[in-house]
Amino acid sequence: MNYQSTISGPGQANEYQSHIAQMKQLIERQNGTWSGINPESVARMRLQNRFQTGLDIARYTAAIMRKDMAAYDADPALYTQSLGCWHGFIGQQKMISIKKHFGTTDRRYLYLSGWMVAALRSEFGPLPDQSMHEKTSVPALIEELYTFLRQADARELGGMFRAIDAARAAGDGAKEQELLAAADNFQTHVVPIIADIDAGFGNAEATYLLAKKMIEAGACALQIENQVSDEKQCGHQDGKVTVPHEVFLAKVRACRYAFLELGVEDGIIVTRTDSLGAGLTQQIAVSHEPGDLGDQYNAFLDCEEVAAGEGRNGDVIINRNGKLLRPKRLASNLYQFRPGTGADRCVLDCITSLQNGADLLWIETEKPHVEQIASMVDRIRAVVPNAKLVYNNSPSFNWTLNFRQQVYDAWKAAGKDVSAYDRPGLMSVDYDRTDLAAEADERIRTFQADGSKRAGIFHHLITLPTYHTAALSTDNLAKEYFGDQGMLGYVRNVQRQEIRQGIACVKHQNMAGSDMGDDHKEYFAGEAALKAGGTHNTMNQFG
Repeated sequence: MNYQSTISGPGQANEYQSHIAQMKQLIERQNGTWSGINPESVARMRLQNRFQTGLDIARYTAAIMRKDMAAYDADPALYTQSLGCWHGFIGQQKMISIKKHFGTTDRRYLYLSGWMVAALRSEFGPLPDQSMHEKTSVPALIEELYTFLRQADARELGGMFRAIDAARAAGDGAKEQELLAAADNFQTHVVPIIADIDAGFGNAEATYLLAKKMIEAGACALQIENQVSDEKQCGHQDGKVTVPHEVFLAKVRACRYAFLELGVEDGIIVTRTDSLGAGLTQQIAVSHEPGDLGDQYNAFLDCEEVAAGEGRNGDVIINRNGKLLRPKRLASNLYQFRPGTGADRCVLDCITSLQNGADLLWIETEKPHVEQIASMVDRIRAVVPNAKLVYNNSPSFNWTLNFRQQVYDAWKAAGKDVSAYDRPGLMSVDYDRTDLAAEADERIRTFQADGSKRAGIFHHLITLPTYHTAALSTDNLAKEYFGDQGMLGYVRNVQRQEIRQGIACVKHQNMAGSDMGDDHKEYFAGEAALKAGGTHNTMNQFG
């Protein structure tokens, strides 16, 4: 069975039969003690569980990402995408939907958001995105996601195996061979996960230990940010504090060591810079000579020149080019960067990361603006030509207002009459049918393609979309069901839509594994098996 068809070409012919032959030989060697074991049943179970460990998954998915990165370098139209998923079921349904609608999982990944782990998966209850949740909850969610994706494989293959049995019973050899070929060329639901390790949850050793757990759970790509671990903030909130490059690079190296120790030699490290919106640092960098990395970091500090002997008690003084400078230190003991240096710091962060082992970059911005992103990427690519971004298409942005204002500004700059529009109020429904709103929506629609072509964005993700879809769908259901519509609120807006749109989950017993359980019961007990999928199973009402 070829789970790697997107990497290694067409499937291996007769792999299904090859597994059966291997099992027959093994069983025959047991001198009759395994006579109750059906070799074809074993072959099916093996094929339904191709990935034995998380490391198998990490190595397989890392190869996918490397192939996709090379394809993007050759053609920026071949960008990749993902949605953040906070539960294994959500990730599973996403990939089932992708296979249903597009026929392939190619260039579609999963994203594991630290924000959603904090908000939804912590034993403390809902928490802000400040690395206060249990670090073990991150690898636990990776393992959960892959458990559900592997179950999606087993479920779909189980349906194929039942169809093979039906074709045999009907004497339809051609159909049987067609189904066997489909099983041999089955494409797995298991795809890369880009997993958020926040700022490393402590020092470099802590980062290494957590990285190992995440990789062992199946992660092929780790995303780490240059904030202070114990002061970490959501990338779209205020109060972000960065660390000097050498502190951050120690954690990047810790991640690489974890990959290499576990034999995932092509694991992916995504380094995220929050410098665009971070005005503070916890430390002054160590500098040994003018122009070194520490000196470059310190050059962005907001300082005032002092004369010899003018220092106050407790002052920290920097000597730069023969001048004595006092960095501005806040009551929190944090140091302040000069205003307006964010973009320059981002560029330095990115170049430094790529030159020290990073594979992909993440620049956290305050708005989705292709040219703003490109202005930094152009400078990075002048030094590292194949630099590529992972970009957060964040729900923290008001996409409608941002893009309507971008169109407004473009029209005004071009001399077009914008007197009919109130720029601060462009979110209003009153503008929904205007030409400006239509152009803004088209820019939103093409944002990913435009950003990938112009701004080096290899991977587009939405960090927490399923957090919002769960809230929206639950609100709509509650309004209808607990209101005048009663049960019709569920039937019309949920179940009827599931049936008509071919949502596999309408057969929720099947999705939860009841048919696979019946298959196993038959393997284990034969005709004595007490199965759930008989005539009186109400799931039969759905065809």
